[in-house]
Amino acid sequence: MSQTQSLEGRTAIVTGAGRGIGAGIALGLAEAGADLVIAARSADQLEQVADRIRRLGRRAITVPANVAEDDPADLVEAATREFGALDIVVNNVGGALPKPFLQTSVKALVGAFAFNVGTAHALNLAAVPSMLSNDRGGSIINITSSITTQPGRGLLAYGTAKAALAHYTRMAAQDLSPRIRMNAIAPGTINTPALGYVAEDDAIREEIVSRTPLRRLGVPDDIAAAAVFLAGDGSAYMTGKTIEVDGGLIAPNMVMPLPDL
Repeated sequence: MSQTQSLEGRTAIVTGAGRGIGAGIALGLAEAGADLVIAARSADQLEQVADRIRRLGRRAITVPANVAEDDPADLVEAATREFGALDIVVNNVGGALPKPFLQTSVKALVGAFAFNVGTAHALNLAAVPSMLSNDRGGSIINITSSITTQPGRGLLAYGTAKAALAHYTRMAAQDLSPRIRMNAIAPGTINTPALGYVAEDDAIREEIVSRTPLRRLGVPDDIAAAAVFLAGDGSAYMTGKTIEVDGGLIAPNMVMPLPDL
């Protein structure tokens, strides 16, 4: 069974890979044997992650880019030029600022959709022809969120966009079958720089932990393990599915203190 998790000889693209979940996924894929093209806006952060990948004995190409604006074909071209093929894509870029309902403009809602779903679709459009050109096909992994099934106040734009990405995963998986599989990971509360002051405030952190059945915050390695599984042959009979890596949540563990309208 261990061979089903080997990614030896495969090439992956990971966006938002400069830190946090994206960096964790890139390192996890490298540990499993993959070579990487990693993208993020910060060149310095990318180089730090690339150095760690190389210390694992794998190759890494950095592409400093804003995937919301730059051409995703550059990432695919880098993968095929340097490694000869593309097998795995991880769409990790996303996010949206929390806002109360009456402060969430149509522009903010559309922007969240573009950033969370549009960027993923753009890279997938660029990547699929390359994946179809090799005998193995490919695996695409979209990073959604636990908020897609556990609604809470203040996260209308983010939650709606991530829910759209989850359904995009189900729909696109049908279009891409059987050559290319597409699945998603829905992280819960992961202790990364994006969590910011929340993780640093003892009272807030302890409340989140107490509301999480497994009684801890997640870490990037938790998400990386799921990504390695979805990228490899161990998940060969899965497509269009979302793996929830959230500590067992059945209700939100972080509640924004917004008053009733």
